[in-house]
Amino acid sequence: MSARQTRTISVGSVSIGGESPIALQSMAATRTQDVPATLRQVKILEQAGADLIRIAVDHKKDLEALKQIREQTESNLVVDLQENFQLAEDVGPYVQKFRYNPGHLHHRDRDHSIEQKVAWLAETAEKHDCAIRVGVNCGSIDPKMLERYPDDDEAALVASAVEHCNFLDKIGFTRFVVSLKDSDPNKVIAVNKRFAAERPDVPLHLGVTEAGMPPDGIIKTRVAFEQLLSRNIGDTVRVSLTVPFDDKGQEIDVAREIITDINEGRFRSVPVFEQKGLNIISCPSCSRVENEKFVELAQDVRELTRYAKEHNVTIAVMGCRVNGPGETDDADLGMWCAPTVVNLKKGEELIGTFGYDEILPRVKIELDQIIAEQ
Repeated sequence: MSARQTRTISVGSVSIGGESPIALQSMAATRTQDVPATLRQVKILEQAGADLIRIAVDHKKDLEALKQIREQTESNLVVDLQENFQLAEDVGPYVQKFRYNPGHLHHRDRDHSIEQKVAWLAETAEKHDCAIRVGVNCGSIDPKMLERYPDDDEAALVASAVEHCNFLDKIGFTRFVVSLKDSDPNKVIAVNKRFAAERPDVPLHLGVTEAGMPPDGIIKTRVAFEQLLSRNIGDTVRVSLTVPFDDKGQEIDVAREIITDINEGRFRSVPVFEQKGLNIISCPSCSRVENEKFVELAQDVRELTRYAKEHNVTIAVMGCRVNGPGETDDADLGMWCAPTVVNLKKGEELIGTFGYDEILPRVKIELDQIIAEQ
């Protein structure tokens, strides 16, 4: 690959963009407040060669845990603020980068405009020597952009990202990267190409969100990365796989293998990924997962539904309340997992809540009905 055209920014000890090597990222899957378990995840990812390790901080109870983790690792840490952007001031002293989602800023502090909130985030990042990721996600697009582009969610994603780049440009903050993610690799390819054409100067973080379990999750990710990195689009990557917690290092291994293959001219994908038959998407697990049985449930759903492999049905298995409700809307059947129950949806309609020992039979009933209707 020839040199990329994006500017170079620093994130702790790592440089992202320009002629820098593509940086590898992953995320601790354990509950942040379980400090020993989260440190074990950090060590697994360090040993795998992660350049950046993301940790979720959802509320102030996680802050003390983050402080303890910071004291015991020299890794470049990233915090995903999700719906709690006000925590940026609290996490800033302990991390090298934080990520905010443009689609979540309207939920809180309604007395200030979105532009004012972005300015505050940039000022906070500057104060603590942090970089920022503007993370736009298919399941939580800014409602304003959805209204502006009601029939084109790709345009809504790109427009949201460009708008926030403009906000940051206006105040002179340049240490930011952008990500535009979807569970469909074709959409990931399309929106990142569109964004790169508009803002070739901005470093891009690539990833297929909720790619699912190996091997399918690896295939979807490879398709997106091969089509984008070969066009010099992408400066840092995250492979998102649903795997047992002790196997999280596999995400780094897979990312490195894909990048090596691209650099050496070995391509295994096709220009357009055609999803035919049963499609199971599942999130990669993170510290917001409220029951570790979520990973086992995703594996059980895959086994249960093998008989339907020829049918064009999408089933989503999501591990938390943050992404679960919104990112199951486009699935024929969607599950988002709470501590003791699983919420089952059919499209945007909530069918009901079921215990972990009750959900599989109901999934089969609903799946058989969808097949019959087809």
